[in-house]
Amino acid sequence: MILDYSKEDLVKLGGIHTAAEIEQQPAVWEKVYRLIAEKKFEIERFLQQLNKTYPFVRVILTGAGTSAYVGETILPYLQCYRRYEHFYFESIPTTDLVSSPYFYFQEEIPTLLVSFARSGNSPESVAASQLGEQIVKHFYQIIITCNKDGHLAKNAAQNENSLLLLMPEETNDKGFAMTSSFTAMLLAVILALQTENLDNIRSWLSEIVNQGKKFLQDHLEKINEIADWDFGRIVYLGSGPLKGLARESALKMLELTGGKTVTAYESSLGFRHGPKSIIDDKTVVVMYISGDSYTRKYDIDMMKEIYTGRTNSKVVALTQNPDDEIQRYCHYLIDSSTKDWPDIRLAFLYILFAQTLALKKSIKLGITPDNPSPAGIVNRVVKGVTIYPYK
Repeated sequence: MILDYSKEDLVKLGGIHTAAEIEQQPAVWEKVYRLIAEKKFEIERFLQQLNKTYPFVRVILTGAGTSAYVGETILPYLQCYRRYEHFYFESIPTTDLVSSPYFYFQEEIPTLLVSFARSGNSPESVAASQLGEQIVKHFYQIIITCNKDGHLAKNAAQNENSLLLLMPEETNDKGFAMTSSFTAMLLAVILALQTENLDNIRSWLSEIVNQGKKFLQDHLEKINEIADWDFGRIVYLGSGPLKGLARESALKMLELTGGKTVTAYESSLGFRHGPKSIIDDKTVVVMYISGDSYTRKYDIDMMKEIYTGRTNSKVVALTQNPDDEIQRYCHYLIDSSTKDWPDIRLAFLYILFAQTLALKKSIKLGITPDNPSPAGIVNRVVKGVTIYPYK
């Protein structure tokens, strides 16, 4: 059985790849750790050389769609991490870099472009790399990709100013939506920028792996109940790193339901400033409650406000250490069964919920998750993009 489905049923439903790729993630995380550990000294030489050579290095985390949201999720975490004291982190999608390079690439500022890419073949990813080389005098790259045969991987292998980090082969998801590729690349960048702490990380990664395997089994029944409810809209709310995760979660539902489910995301505080208008009687609001004692106060306030509102919407709370207040003000409680985890670790569990719910809602609506857009409105690797020369 895979996520409560037999393999035979998943094949008939057109969801075998997506379901398997969601379920395989804890095993993938262990492989990612080993891959980064094997390249530890190569990574350290590359990064330390940049840090020593330049007094200021822009580090741009980039990608398109889900790949961009890897950077958006990890950015708040990296901004607090100061091993490489000359690095300044930003998250800018390739789609912005390509359409308006003059706003983002600066000739005289040394720049490290960290590209996240499942296939490494999307036109914007390739073009962003080329534009950086064209515009920036001191330009370097880290390519984190799931496809050894992609353009980005091949180009990096031939460029002495580039470092290639290949993810396990199975993360090159066969399904339409990025699932295991997202968490693999998220973990890879965490590990690559903390190679000095790999031994300590090994212990908490083991906790994430073990809890990840247990998490879905513990909550499949509730996920099934939520998917069975006739909702037409879903909102994901999170603060700090969990805001980027909320954005990725909303995209998963939008993609896998072929646009039939209206989705939105915001921060807990930001939701009041207009976006809250989306809530109606057929809306699910998923609260990613922070593990930080200060931030979670704002998350809980918003949860209470929605729960006691005038609609028949449903509130789902994902949290650790749920107290009586949290249990009182949600319709569905998803307890991570963890204690005092920082938000970036919780993200690995919370996204399992979002991916699985999107899969099950897709099937409920009669859509094939592995190819939710058979008409080709959207494609696994983006098509129809014309890249224009920049002078």
